[in-house]
This record gives sequence, C-alpha cells and structure tokens, in this order.
Amino acid sequence: MPAVGDNTARARALLTMMERIRAFEEQAVLAAERDKLVLGAIHPSIGQEATAAGVMSNFAIDDIMLSTHRGHGHTLAKGADPLAMMRELLGRQGGCCGGKGGSMHIADFGVGMLGANGVVSANIVIATGAAHGLKMQGSDRIVVDVFGDGAINRGPFLEGLNWAVVFDLPILYVCEDNRYSATTCTADMMAGKGAAVRAEALGMRATTVDGNDALAVADATAEITARIRAGGPPEMLHALTYRRGGHTSFDPAKYKPAGEAEEQTALNDPINRLRDTLALQGLSVAEMDTIHNEAQAEMIDVLTEAAKTPFPPDNMALEDVQDIGSPAQEAY
Repeated sequence: MPAVGDNTARARALLTMMERIRAFEEQAVLAAERDKLVLGAIHPSIGQEATAAGVMSNFAIDDIMLSTHRGHGHTLAKGADPLAMMRELLGRQGGCCGGKGGSMHIADFGVGMLGANGVVSANIVIATGAAHGLKMQGSDRIVVDVFGDGAINRGPFLEGLNWAVVFDLPILYVCEDNRYSATTCTADMMAGKGAAVRAEALGMRATTVDGNDALAVADATAEITARIRAGGPPEMLHALTYRRGGHTSFDPAKYKPAGEAEEQTALNDPINRLRDTLALQGLSVAEMDTIHNEAQAEMIDVLTEAAKTPFPPDNMALEDVQDIGSPAQEAY
C-alpha cells in the first residue's frame, strides 16, 4: 500500500490525473482496435500512470519535457489538451501537430512538450541539448526527459548523461522502467545492475522509487527538482513500474510469463493503490468513483469529437516541410 502522509488534496489531484490518463489510453486503444481510426501503432501506458502524474506534478508549463513513443500520459500530465492529442492520434485537423506527428511524435510546445520520439533513446540527447540551451540563456527553467529501460542499452544514454554531467545542466532524467524492451524482458538483455548504477558511474546522483506509488514518485521528484532549480547538478529518477499490456495496442504479449500481468493488475495497480491511501485519509468511495466516472466521460467525449473532426486538406501536405533543394546537387 502507498505511504500515507501527503495531504488529501494533493493525493486527490494525482488520482484525478491518473484516471484521466488511463481513460485517455483506453479510448485510444478503442480508436485503434475497434474503430480502426488510428493509422499506425499506438503504445499505451496503462499501468504506468503514477510515474507520469507524480513526476509532472512538479513541473511548470514553461519547463521543458521530452518523452518516448509511450508518451500520452506524460503529455497529458504536462498540461496538453486531450482533444488536441486525440485528434493528433487520428491524424485530424486541430491535432497538436496538425495531425502530422501521430502518436509516437506527439508534441505541444505550448506546454513545453518538445516531442515524443519513435527512436528509442533519441530523446535523451535532444533533451540534453534543450537543457544546455536553457543554461546558456541563463533561464530558471529546467528539463525533464522520460525514457524507458530499453533506452539505457543504447548509445545516446551514455552520450546524453555524460554531456549533462560535464556541463552541469539543469535536467532530470527519468527512467520509466516497465521491465520490457518492446517484446523482450529487459533483464535478459542488460548487463550490470541497471539504470541507476549506470548513471552513478557517470557521477550522477540517482534515486530509485516505486513507480506505481504516485505519492512516492511526486515526493522524490519534488526533492530532486528543488535541488536542480537551486543550481544543483543533473539527476536521475529510476521509477520501477510495469507495462500491463503489450508493446503496442495490437500486441498480445504472449512472451510474458503466464499470470504475470494479471498478478500486477490485482496487486500493483497504481490507481487502486492511491485509492487505498485516499480511503485511509477519509475520502469516500463515492467521491473516488465520481473522479473515475468524470474522467471516463471526458475521454469518451474527446474520442467522439476527434472522430468527427475532418482530416487536414490536401494543400497542407507540404506545409511545415523544409525544402533545401536536391541533395544530389550539393553532393555532385
């Protein structure tokens, strides 16, 4: 059961965000599977809501965030409009990126979200560059970069964290460790003791937290961001969570051990764990059910409205596309 001690209002706000994230993801899965409205894959984060809600509750709208291909929850928790997000997933007008980015490359500069990234670990070096830019500007803003456990086996992890330490950049790296790298158990493909130890080997302070305990995530992030905002060096948060479904909404996850997902759902669901805490703090089941029902209704309306939205006109196809001429002319 999550730790008790945070005030009820804060815990209630975290529960509200987590319910909204899950409801959004459930509607996105329906849009992809039942209604065939999503042209391409989506990567749901069902079961990982506590990390998104807990981390992002400590960042302002004008702080910078980068995320992964599994980034809907982070984007929503950063303050993005769910209707614009759903329109983006469906490739419609009014999407965060005009319907051109889709799920894996969703971005919303208006809330400081510079983009998800379909290339595993590529967001790490982009976020590091953003943090370096903020430092050069003398800004008091900071950066948060979220990546999965699979990313730590790729080169940009070393390059990005090394650069951040060398130049003392204002950035929090969050490893959202859901135990699976696409269709492979990460532990089977990872040498050593994992993300936190690798960060520490570069001289970076790393904090490991139960990523399904929203209050623990929020508290740990609050302490870290306070240090970074005060001029402290970059840090890592290693959040241990669980990816309940497959790699994509269409992946049946047959590679998972029998009963594993069911056990995690029954015993380690982040929403149910926070509900238990709120019940101990005196919040009624009826009020928590109202939070759930309102989130469900909101996201049902979001999908309904997004599905009615037209596709962008054909003459927008080449807008926002940079034309630098023929590379052949430059090369030859």
